Amino acid sequence: MGEGKIVVAIDSELKHNAVDLARSVSDYIYAVKVNWPLILERGIGIVKELSSITRVICDLKLADIPNTNRLIAEKIISAGGFAIIAHAFCGMDSLKAVKFTEKVRLISVIAMTHPGGDEYINGHWEKLLKTATEAGSYGIIAPGNNPVILSRVKKSAGELKIFSPGIGTQGGDPVTAIKNGADFIIVGRTVYDSDDPVSVVSEMRSRIGSYD
Repeated sequence: MGEGKIVVAIDSELKHNAVDLARSVSDYIYAVKVNWPLILERGIGIVKELSSITRVICDLKLADIPNTNRLIAEKIISAGGFAIIAHAFCGMDSLKAVKFTEKVRLISVIAMTHPGGDEYINGHWEKLLKTATEAGSYGIIAPGNNPVILSRVKKSAGELKIFSPGIGTQGGDPVTAIKNGADFIIVGRTVYDSDDPVSVVSEMRSRIGSYD
């Protein structure tokens, strides 16, 4: 499996087959991230297929009661998922239900990249970070297109890994995000809408290479 600081989000198969895309960029990236659209298109088996190529972060943004969160998490882990993303705002019990075993790598959302994130969630990142930490999270989601929040999160995150979406189409710059504290950048449409995903990822890897 590849290493480095890039996570490629595969949200859709409109332009590229997910397995082919993952295989083509696997040497340049740390993981792929899959969301509900791809799983609904291909079924949970796509997680198993992709996990034979690279690490698979399942971005389900779980935000339900503990029992439902756990049931979903069990399915994802049995399919070979490397990590699961869940919302911290649902509280400690719901997060801990995702981490139903110590083998689960829980990544908790504490801030978001879109303008609506500023209406509610982004103003509470400090409290959400505390919840994520106490729930035993492996990492957190903090916006790569908001250097102000990202740099503040970095100062308080301790050993938690920071995964930063919002790179490319949403305006975030990969080098800026890394400089402001991201351990991993997440990039989606800029890669999967490209005619040459390998070149896009290779160039991005080169730009942030000195920070690996």
